[in-house]
Amino acid sequence: MTAATVPGRAERSTSWVPVAIMLAQRSLVSILRIPAAVVPLVAMPVFFVIAFSGSFSSLTKLPQFPTDNILSWMVPFAIVQGSAFAGFGTGFSTVRDMETGFYDRLLLAPGSRLALLVGPILAGVVRCTITLTIVLSFGLALGADLPGGLMGVAALWVASVGVATVATGWALGLVYRVPDQRAGPMLQIGIFFAMFLSTGNVPVDAQTGWVRQIARVNPLTNILELARQGFLGDVRWSTTWPGLVAIAGSLVVLWTFAATGLRRLVR
Repeated sequence: MTAATVPGRAERSTSWVPVAIMLAQRSLVSILRIPAAVVPLVAMPVFFVIAFSGSFSSLTKLPQFPTDNILSWMVPFAIVQGSAFAGFGTGFSTVRDMETGFYDRLLLAPGSRLALLVGPILAGVVRCTITLTIVLSFGLALGADLPGGLMGVAALWVASVGVATVATGWALGLVYRVPDQRAGPMLQIGIFFAMFLSTGNVPVDAQTGWVRQIARVNPLTNILELARQGFLGDVRWSTTWPGLVAIAGSLVVLWTFAATGLRRLVR
């Protein structure tokens, strides 16, 4: 190889970017190829808005409840939950690539493994943005309030992207260790436990017993406050920063879990 054909340091450092974009596109195309992928992405959050708003409507009579409109409480929760599904959907895409042998070719290819982590993040961000757009439009059409305006939507988007990225780290870390369809139930159980042992349905002040204690320390409680604040009033920094800290801390833990899983897989 001559000096003219040796890739420079800048080229080597950015060689993972097109691979990451390709992996993100591959994950997104699966939504069109596999109709069932739309169910957790859009159909389930819409179902949760309808079901939870009906079954929990009497909560608005509680003195601890911050709004008299149950939709303003449930729509952000459904969007955040749909964003979590968007994140673990990238884990299913990775499992399929592992089972078909495509992922082995990616592992054997020269270059940085960073693309294998960044690609799913990009796909998760796009997926959760689709969820937010559709479910938010549906919720507003049903009558949800949004006094926070565009700032409220921005806070909800930040929370959604954060949850999708955290869920992607959880999904990849698990499928790197359990590289087949057995990972599916474990992915869903982890997300459902985090969601329902928080303030997803009921404010923490209205909870009792051990559920209340777990909800207080669950990072998702602060993330939901970040997501909901524009639906309950104005967007405030005092409500925003705890959610951002919860996202950052969860990212450190779960993306370390993903990175170490990838390192074990490469070995």
